This record gives sequence, structure tokens and C-alpha cells, in this order.
Amino acid sequence: MERIVAQDVREQVEKGIGILKNGGLVAYPTDTVYGLGAAFDNAGAVEKIYRVKNRPADMALPLLLADISWFSHYAAMIPEAAAGLIAVFLPGALTLVMWKSDLVPEAVSRGADTVALRVPAHPVPLALIEGAGKPVVGTSANISGKPSPLTADEVYGQLGNNVDCIIDGGKCPGGTESTIVDVTGEMPVLLREGAISRDEIEKVCRVTAGEEKK
Repeated sequence: MERIVAQDVREQVEKGIGILKNGGLVAYPTDTVYGLGAAFDNAGAVEKIYRVKNRPADMALPLLLADISWFSHYAAMIPEAAAGLIAVFLPGALTLVMWKSDLVPEAVSRGADTVALRVPAHPVPLALIEGAGKPVVGTSANISGKPSPLTADEVYGQLGNNVDCIIDGGKCPGGTESTIVDVTGEMPVLLREGAISRDEIEKVCRVTAGEEKK
């Protein structure tokens, strides 16, 4: 997949990589909505995300990966259903809840044995993750309970100067949050129907309806 980033955005990405490496927060466009990121293994930066978003402290954070091959590092196992979904929908707007490996820190998992993982189909977050050399937190760049932003201006309207860098990559092409499927049980559970419909998911595997933990 060719990754094309405009020169001015590329310069913002380089700045963002430096901020992530130094424990800062970066807001960035994705294929769904704008995300708010920190290096996943920097506990101080992760805690800052909770404060900036006013996010409940017991809610785990999702992680964005640079490549499908990274699943084997951050998931303890890859069930057959997960492998099928990954092959069809990723990179893209699908988040999988999986048993976490020992590489996922407590600051991200908040005591859970699981982690939500996604490989985005957008050059900006992929460049950030690759530049940082590690997963980046992939939560939406909003105050918890408020609409997920689709533009850099909307991010600033909610988070203001609490973010060290907002990468302006234009309006997000998706506009709908990712679909979330829990693949830790015998039958996958659809926790949130987002950019990928249940009908599309069920062309790959059967799912039962569940409820996303808020």
C-alpha cells in the first residue's frame, strides 16, 4: 500500500514523532475520526490522556499498530475468527478486543486481561507509529461523552492547548468510529457497530451482539 503524505503534513508528523518520544500527546487524523495518541509504554503520557479527555480511570485504552504482524507481539493469541477478520478488514476500521500479551502495560489495560487493537488505513498514524517504533494510543480526540472530531479545528475546540500537537490532515474520510469485535470467547461479540457493518462482519464469521463498556 502506497502511503502518500503532503509535505506540510509530513513536517507535522516528524514533529509529532518527537513529541511522542518525549512523553507528549499528539492528535492526528485517521481513516475514521481524529485520534489522541501517546506512546503506549509511557505511563505518565497515558495518564495525561485520561486527564485531558476526562476519561473514566477504569476504561482501558485501545492501541494502534503499524502492521498486521504486530498482533503477534501484543495479543497473547490470535483465534481463528480473529485471523479471518484481520485478513479481510485490516488495515482498516476494525478494532479487535483480544487477550493481551505481557507487553501491554497496566496503564493501558487498567487491570483487564484484554486489549483493543487496530491497524489504521491512514498514512499519518502509520507514520507516527513507525517513527515512534511502538504502538500508539488510539482513543478519539474528544472529551469523553462529546462527539468524536472529524477535523483539527474540532479537536482544538474540545481539547485546546491540552494537546502538544494537533496534526491537521484535513477532514477524516471515514467520519464513523471503528467497529469493535471481542474475539476472546467461543463466539465473537460485536461490541460496537461502526464503519464496518454487522452484515459485512458476518460474511467472515458469526457474531453475537454485546455492549461496549463505557
